[in-house]
Amino acid sequence: MRITKRTNIAVRLLMYCAANADRLVTKSEIAECCNISENHLAQVINQLSQLGYLHTQRGRNGGMALGRRPEEIQIGNVFRDVEGALPMVECFADADNTCPLASACRLKVALSDAAQAFYASLDDITLEALVCDNHDLMRILQPVACAGAGAATAAAG
Repeated sequence: MRITKRTNIAVRLLMYCAANADRLVTKSEIAECCNISENHLAQVINQLSQLGYLHTQRGRNGGMALGRRPEEIQIGNVFRDVEGALPMVECFADADNTCPLASACRLKVALSDAAQAFYASLDDITLEALVCDNHDLMRILQPVACAGAGAATAAAG
């Protein structure tokens, strides 16, 4: 199974916000740190804010933060919500289905079951589990804070 670019961006975005929960983060800093196009990122930010995963604040001191606590965000739900009704294969789509085997194909049921099992396996994983105590991830997602903290520690020592 291949995850869409949109879902990949959504998870990176949520991880960045969770890692920087003490402040509002900006689209440009997320784009730079997570290597994401600002245009793609803007679309995902809009979708996640509509779904309640993000809180956005406009204006000069604007930015975004998580709309829910990290322990309340199940990754399986994020995948389902962002992937939406995207069909896994052509024959899952009501429109544009040109497969002549669709009405009798047993693989369709097996693939549907496999997709549901995949999402269910992600339901046990929360955003908190991905970020909490993940020091390597924090070094990547909090580069400014880590650099500043290291400089302050070195100056104090």
